[in-house]
Order: sequence, then C-alpha cells, then structure tokens
Amino acid sequence: MIDRTHELPVSRQCQILSLARSTAYYRPQQASEADLELMRRIDELHTQHPFAGSRMLRDMLRREGHQIGRKHVATLMKKIGIEALYKKPNTSRRHPAHPVYPYLLRNLEINRPNQVFAADITYIPMKRGFVYLFAVMDWASRRVLSWRLSNTLTTDFCIEAVQEAIHRYGVPDIFNTDQGAQFTSLEFTQLLKDNGIAISMDGRDCWRDNVFVERLWKSIKYEEVYLHAYETVSAAKSGIGRYLDFYNSRRPHSALDGSTPDAFYFANLPAWQQAA
Repeated sequence: MIDRTHELPVSRQCQILSLARSTAYYRPQQASEADLELMRRIDELHTQHPFAGSRMLRDMLRREGHQIGRKHVATLMKKIGIEALYKKPNTSRRHPAHPVYPYLLRNLEINRPNQVFAADITYIPMKRGFVYLFAVMDWASRRVLSWRLSNTLTTDFCIEAVQEAIHRYGVPDIFNTDQGAQFTSLEFTQLLKDNGIAISMDGRDCWRDNVFVERLWKSIKYEEVYLHAYETVSAAKSGIGRYLDFYNSRRPHSALDGSTPDAFYFANLPAWQQAA
C-alpha cells in the first residue's frame, strides 16, 4: 500500500490510509541466536509434552539451566505457533470472519486410498531461523502426497501443495484439516469445492482428530529435523525431501502391518485408478 517512490511523503500516505507511521517504518528484526536456541528446545519439549503450557515449559527450561521468564516463553511459543493441549502451529487459530465446517470423520471407516486426504502445518527449526512445513497425507495409507516449505504463514504455499496432490493422485472424497486461518480462507475452501471435495475440520482443541498428521510431524522431527541444523532453506528442503522419500517408500509402518505407505497406497487403489 505504501509507495516509497511516490512524491507524496510516506507520513501523508499513512495519514490517508489511516495507518500508524510506525507500521510503515517498522522492519522485522531477526531472532537472536539465544532465542533461536530456545525456540528449537521449546519445539522439542512441546513435541514430547503437548500438554505443557508456558509455566511448565519455563520450569523445564530453568531446570536445564536457562534463565527465562514465563512471558518470554509465551512470546516464543506464539512466534513458532505452539499452544498447550493443542499440538499444532498457530495457524490452528481460526479467523473470526471465516466459516468453519463440521468434522466428517467421526465413526467413519477409512479403508482405501484417496478416500480422505488430511493436511497440516508445522514449525521446522534451522540453524539460523525457521520455516514452516505443510504436507498433504492420504489418511488410509499414511502416504505423504505433496508438501511445501515457506518462511511465512500464508495460504499460497498450502494451495500449491493441494493442487499438486489432486493433479498427481486424483480427487479425494473428503479433505480434513484443523480450523486454521489458512484452511478456512475462501481461496483454500473454494479450491476444494471446485473439485467436489467434502470439507472436514477438526473440532476446536481436538488435535487428535488429525492424529495421523501429528504422528508424521513427530517422526519427521525426531528422525530427521532434530538430527540436523539446516544452514539454509534449500538444505532443509533437501533433507526433508530425502526423509519423506524414505518415509513413503522404505520405512515400515506398524499400523499397516509392516508395509510401507507406498506399498499400501498403490496395492489398494481402485482398479480404474491403478490403470490410470
């Protein structure tokens, strides 16, 4: 909105747009090395103990030797999108102006690929900074169909991944997410409606409704992310890509009787989809 090359002064542009001048002049500050270390550790503790709030996390961090107050912990939790008892990124907070949809999976038998797709976003720490990971998973096979990384919590990178999943693997009957602002946005829900997909959303404070994606996040973090300090976004993309290829094609899954997601997915596709 603000055009810094315009002959009209920035202060006057702010006045016309009813914006505070501080908004125009503000430049986001990169997190300090100390805060990045704390954010990474908070993410690890939260993955282990999703019920822990800012007070409990503060006490856990203090026992490890960190001198930190509850308000600072709460600030860092907000920055990486962590809430107690709700093991999801802050995108799980719904936008008050966006409609939400009912949860369609309760008591539903899900036993075939492309019956239900599920998606979510999680925080990925790097050596200097962090990114967000969005993934689309086939519910029955646990197969990751598409994914994207982004350094901002926008809707566009989520939509790109959903479009790729639909283009490569077909249209599911149901698409399940939480009530995050990205997923309740008109752009996201319209994409699903345009493809004739029924929209399902988790109940508020019910992260277990999308538990298979939550388990995916835990696997990715403990088996890949926490073992590496990615120097760049490209390094994160490469590492996560290698892991997801392993997860889909070579990692046995106990819920699939030792089969891999790839093997289960392709073996159980309807005959007409296998032929396609």
